[in-house]
Amino acid sequence: MKTPDLPTRDPSPLVESVEALGQSEAFLEFQERLSRVAPVDRPVLLVGERGTGKELAARRLHFLSKRWKGPLVAINCSALAPSLIESELFGHERGAFTGAEVRRAGRFEAADGGTLFLDEIGNIPVQVQEKILRVVEYSTFERVGSSRSVEVDVRIVAATNADLVGLVETGQFKQDLLDRLSFEVLVLPPLRDRREDILLLANHFAARMGFELGREEIPQFSDEAATALENYAWPGNVRELKNLVERAVYRSHSAVIEDIVFDPFHPHAEEGPAPKETVEPDEKTDPIQELMKKPFKEAVRTLELRLLRQALERTKYNQRKASRALGLTYHQFRGLYRKYADEM
Repeated sequence: MKTPDLPTRDPSPLVESVEALGQSEAFLEFQERLSRVAPVDRPVLLVGERGTGKELAARRLHFLSKRWKGPLVAINCSALAPSLIESELFGHERGAFTGAEVRRAGRFEAADGGTLFLDEIGNIPVQVQEKILRVVEYSTFERVGSSRSVEVDVRIVAATNADLVGLVETGQFKQDLLDRLSFEVLVLPPLRDRREDILLLANHFAARMGFELGREEIPQFSDEAATALENYAWPGNVRELKNLVERAVYRSHSAVIEDIVFDPFHPHAEEGPAPKETVEPDEKTDPIQELMKKPFKEAVRTLELRLLRQALERTKYNQRKASRALGLTYHQFRGLYRKYADEM
């Protein structure tokens, strides 16, 4: 396994994008599509679950574009009250509303010549969507409280984890705006579809955390811990993986990380992937008699798989406990597990 390089103490502004690591087919295909559209000066829509790295993707789009010397301005549309979004995006004139004591430029003006990243664009009110559509089509807008047009040169990169097509159908999102923003739609693959990348990312985050804590040795994961990471569903995707690994490194008293705590609110609960659905045998069916009807090798294989699955389910996928339950050494258990890994 390739050991990640330790970061330097003086990283450049582009080093943040190093977290966009991967070697899986899904990841590489996504990066290829991103690199292809980056130089094309048109809007891009990023779609993905929470924690998949939509802001990192937006940064990469910007720095691979012809606008890379210009500003990259980001705004999280879900973090603002609907009444404030218009002023935040387009600015306002003095006296436009209570508390507007001075004229203020908005994010579109701040991003002039560069890229504006609209995160969680599905949260923008319909009336503000009208003004965004005008900017996309004509590159002009008016500040709140003004009738004078302001001209800007901005590329929009938008992101969402919402179903925008469904929001269009319910009247919560404008079809015209969706059409204009979706010159290219890039879907970020969730971490569960990037199994080959889990340990690569985990080792990277572990090395960086170890460096931050001043550890002399690069942290490594035990076989059991590595298997737990690979088998977990990762509902929070890369962000969840990063937090979990950093916590594991911080809590570990040695360079080898043995314990993985998936839920910090229940630290003593043994976590693991949800057991796979199993078909309950018919009560009238004798499993031994069923095995006896099979050829010897197939019967042994069926029995080993059944015992392995049952032991893992009983111990909530704690492999050391499962090996003890089967009367095997841990290395014997690991050999058996690897033998049937594709069928687990």
